[in-house]
Amino acid sequence: MKTSHTAQSATSLPKAPREDADSRFAKYMVMMGIRIACFIAMAVVTPYGWYTFVFAAGAIFLPYLAVIVANVGADQGSTEAINPERAIEAPSTAPAPAAAGPVVIRIAETPRLDPPRDDRS
Repeated sequence: MKTSHTAQSATSLPKAPREDADSRFAKYMVMMGIRIACFIAMAVVTPYGWYTFVFAAGAIFLPYLAVIVANVGADQGSTEAINPERAIEAPSTAPAPAAAGPVVIRIAETPRLDPPRDDRS
């Protein structure tokens, strides 16, 4: 596994799998809604004519096209890492002066002055 010393840009990341599935589901549902509208129009619109055959073709072939469109996922082969650029350079700082010795922190605990109350009786 390769490790990179630079961070990947968030704009070059692929679409999340859940978002991709949601968008494909939405496309499928829209096409199936159009299919239902074609089926209803085929039965309701009178007098019957050439457009009845157009509605019938839509009701027959739209499920096939909807499945094909829904199964086409996002193009995963075209993702390429884009190195982010620094917008602001960090100011140069002088090194901190060395301390004379180690810093010692002492914590002293005092005993409790009042005995604990027992309200359970």
